[in-house]
Amino acid sequence: MKPTIIKTGLRAALAAAVVVSVSAVAPAAVFADPVPPDVANKLAGRTVFVDPGHQGTGHGENLSRQVDNGRGGAKDCQTTGMTSLNGIPEHTINWNVAQLVKTALESLGARVVLSRPDDTGWGGCVDDRARAANASGAAVAVSIHADGAPAGARGFHLIVPQLPIPDAVADRVQSTEGLAATKAVRDAYVQAGFQPANYAGVQDGLQTRADIAGPALTRVPGVFVEMGNGGDPQDAAVLESPDGQLKHAVAITTGLVGYLLSANPAGTTGSAPDRPATAPDPAAPKSPAPSTPSPEDGGDLVAMVTRLLSPLTRALGIDDTMLTTQLINMVYSLAGMLSRPTG
Repeated sequence: MKPTIIKTGLRAALAAAVVVSVSAVAPAAVFADPVPPDVANKLAGRTVFVDPGHQGTGHGENLSRQVDNGRGGAKDCQTTGMTSLNGIPEHTINWNVAQLVKTALESLGARVVLSRPDDTGWGGCVDDRARAANASGAAVAVSIHADGAPAGARGFHLIVPQLPIPDAVADRVQSTEGLAATKAVRDAYVQAGFQPANYAGVQDGLQTRADIAGPALTRVPGVFVEMGNGGDPQDAAVLESPDGQLKHAVAITTGLVGYLLSANPAGTTGSAPDRPATAPDPAAPKSPAPSTPSPEDGGDLVAMVTRLLSPLTRALGIDDTMLTTQLINMVYSLAGMLSRPTG
């Protein structure tokens, strides 16, 4: 991906002033002009389908019911997903990250369609979700997951479907636009300081598979991200913490925005990586893995969010001492979202 595409996505993600329940966190004066019109309409007219993988436990569905796998066979309707080392179910991690991605995209004018309405009940079989993505008219669809593997297996990866896909439309879309969107998110992850996975045959952050039904059934450009390994202590610490989930959400949003705003998103083909992932800026200091915050007030949250966004401001050449109104609004807004009670 060209550096200008990554930069465009970073700039738009930074400028987004997400309007959420923040009145208890930020002074009212901060929101006098939260989103300039050009920023608020960056993604106007675009739909993004966001699929928080798996589902809650409050349902009576048969997960082993066989459904179309997109390749002439069948597979289980759904799975429960992994549980991280400290007992956080994957479906909740996925849901939390998806909510942050949704809020950021909507602040840029996008229409966001979720595959499931909550984190308690049923969310649909894998084929149901693919049909919903196709029916949504989305410019891109993203399925958000976290992996479950032994400790020592670390890093993020994105799954791309093995080609050819029997459905000619899905094959054409996923081998071009879908791969471009996938690489945009991959590159954004690397720019954010995440390491590509060191296991399961992942090459440059991409893993080609024929056993994942969603990509083979989806006729809109699809991104399937495995954020990290919940069975590894270092990955799990990031996946489980609010600030770690925010870091994942910022990377996903940045990649999606960069893809959507690029002039020629379909300019690459193939199911395997054709070049290495873009390396992070060597001049930018490496950030330690985020720790789980226990803020007593909004100020601590704002400091935490500002710290996470700081590498992005440097990548855009924005001096940390010259924070714009837009960035301040985004910091307060994300802090407010993280401080909302769950459940």
